[in-house]
Amino acid sequence: MYFRILHNEFTGELSYLLADADAREAVLVDPHACDLPLLQSLLAERELRLRWVLRTHEHDHLAPDEPAALAQLGAPVVQGHRAATVRSVAHGDMLAFGSEVMTVLATPGHTTACLSFAWRDRLFCGGLLAVDSCSYQPKPAAPRALWDSVHQQVFTLPDETLVFVGQGRRARAVSTVLEERRWHPFFAGLSRDVFLARVTMLPQTV
Repeated sequence: MYFRILHNEFTGELSYLLADADAREAVLVDPHACDLPLLQSLLAERELRLRWVLRTHEHDHLAPDEPAALAQLGAPVVQGHRAATVRSVAHGDMLAFGSEVMTVLATPGHTTACLSFAWRDRLFCGGLLAVDSCSYQPKPAAPRALWDSVHQQVFTLPDETLVFVGQGRRARAVSTVLEERRWHPFFAGLSRDVFLARVTMLPQTV
């Protein structure tokens, strides 16, 4: 198995490359157009066939060229927001690459159609936990759905599950479910009503 974290120092965004090294099949999670040359080089270097492009969420209204750029990777794009060039998936669907499997989790909240992807002992959840730290969006699009997604889909996973985000928070690229459940500033120890009140008070602009 091959696993690589890609960090864009200018935007703070994180992408992930996973591959079954024996089958030479790969998956990209949350790739971005600005990293396209690097992504293509990494795939070519290891002679990997890209099986899926997985997007936990998108802000394509702010980056309208992003879908066309990602299409150059030549693999089906999976995301929650429907589009003509997107592969539709449902909660619980499994996406195979080589002998490995990614499981789709519907986790709306950061945007209205966010997805997360579970693989082995890891969860890739994009901006789900970035309540006030997304550089594109100052507050969650659907706060009530976000609370439910975090508590029902993330916090119910085993404590040791590794959580990989789409944008670093306080210089963290990876944490665990236990850490997030105990110490996340917007979820740990708060009731749903208090969480919603705090989100309401967030500024309208980043």
